[in-house]
Amino acid sequence: MAEDDEKRAAAEHAALLPGDGMTVGLGTGTTVAFLLPALARRRLDIVCVATSPATEQAALALGLEVRPFESMARLDLAIDGADQVDTDCWLIKGGGGAHTREKIVAAAADRFVVIVSEGKLVEELAPPVPLELLGFGLEATLATLGEVRLRPGPPSPDGGLIADYLGPIASPAELAAELSATPGVVDHGLFPAELVSEVLVGRPNGSVTRILP
Repeated sequence: MAEDDEKRAAAEHAALLPGDGMTVGLGTGTTVAFLLPALARRRLDIVCVATSPATEQAALALGLEVRPFESMARLDLAIDGADQVDTDCWLIKGGGGAHTREKIVAAAADRFVVIVSEGKLVEELAPPVPLELLGFGLEATLATLGEVRLRPGPPSPDGGLIADYLGPIASPAELAAELSATPGVVDHGLFPAELVSEVLVGRPNGSVTRILP
């Protein structure tokens, strides 16, 4: 598939960024699945933090050292995919339901690199926006949020309920503030451009384009 080739190109480019002695946050998703073996092949002396059990298991199986994030305060680098990247480098993430952990890791990294295929670039962000919700008071939270659909399937890595906001996104910043201020919302999948250091876009010809916020 052409999209897989684009994901692989971006992931293999990003795999060249870590150096020995660095702490590296590993995201979750199909593009990161190409990152892990490319990173493992370099046999670096690095310590990784995984944003989901699936990423942790895959990284460990490849021989990467993974530690709990509780044991460190900052990361040198975090690498993750995205569901959408707009022209201002705002992101929508959370297709895999790990966006709360992914945002914590991105915010804790000195450098947050996003790896995507060409089709993830959009002019404007569009719903759905993934949400992680507390089970306590769920019906009240849903009533406040309005256009939200609970997602079938497993909870988040930390036991939260996963839902999708389906309403309009007139302004990502305003919607992000509104969702963050809603009691019962643990976190949402809108990532501000301020978190992003650069976006690596895999192209159909195997090249990689670097976009800066």
